[in-house]
Amino acid sequence: MNRLLQKKSVACLGAVFCTLLWGTAFPFIKLGYQAFGIAEGDVGSMLLFAGLRFFIAGAMVLCACSVFQKRFVKLQRSEWKAVFWLGSVQTAGQYLFTYGGIGFTTGTNTSIITACAAFLTVLAAPLVFKSDSLTILKMLGCALGFGGVLLINGGGGFSPETLFGDIVIFISTVFAAGGNLIAKKTTQTVDPIKITAYQLMFGGLFLTVTGAIWGGSLDLLQWQGALILLWLALVSAAAFSVWTTLLKYHPAGRIAVFNLLVPVFGTALSGLLLGENIFQPATALSLLLIACGIVLVNVELKGVHK
Repeated sequence: MNRLLQKKSVACLGAVFCTLLWGTAFPFIKLGYQAFGIAEGDVGSMLLFAGLRFFIAGAMVLCACSVFQKRFVKLQRSEWKAVFWLGSVQTAGQYLFTYGGIGFTTGTNTSIITACAAFLTVLAAPLVFKSDSLTILKMLGCALGFGGVLLINGGGGFSPETLFGDIVIFISTVFAAGGNLIAKKTTQTVDPIKITAYQLMFGGLFLTVTGAIWGGSLDLLQWQGALILLWLALVSAAAFSVWTTLLKYHPAGRIAVFNLLVPVFGTALSGLLLGENIFQPATALSLLLIACGIVLVNVELKGVHK
């Protein structure tokens, strides 16, 4: 499987697969909130919901990894530091600020700002890894992709009233980009599946405790909500495992730019599952712009310099 994922074409398909799974999270999180009766401003319950989702996801990955290797997969003492940093940044930090800011801004702004994680990764990766380079084509691809995100979200509604929430969401985006870079660096010496399992459990536990302290509560006997929670955990388990493995074998910028597809898939699936109107020319055009952006970031031409 690892040899297969090293192929560029397979990596692209794998990255699309991950973003498709993450796109399903948009409507299912809304359905989960409805099932558990989580109010719009109930940040504590939102964090509790997210924490349980990621902890269960990590446990799923750990169980699958242990079954595959026919032994319980445990961390070496030297690997705990990597788990702490990746779990703190990619899971705990990113989602703590996401749910902390989502009540102070609009869903449209949140979608636009979180898309910046792809650009931040593309721009920062050359500073950390020699295998990544910043070219004119990559910058043009980022511009086209961001244009597509703006288009599908109607340009956003940035205003002084949403400034605090926008800043908090942007901080979560910085954590997301940092998580990509840490995952890339960490997986050079640690098994990506093992690190995914433990970092999800660590970050999920942090969010769960934070949500409980914040006053959050969930009725886990509500079977519809519990099933949705399990589905979201399965989505996270599969997507993060594949994504982290792809970062091990490919430049961080090349993989991260596929994050631009998440709001597209999220919008499409929300339309199918929640009855929202998505069949508009702007949706098709935004997908075209994002696709062109991804191609430009991934293309390699001789003679194109930093």
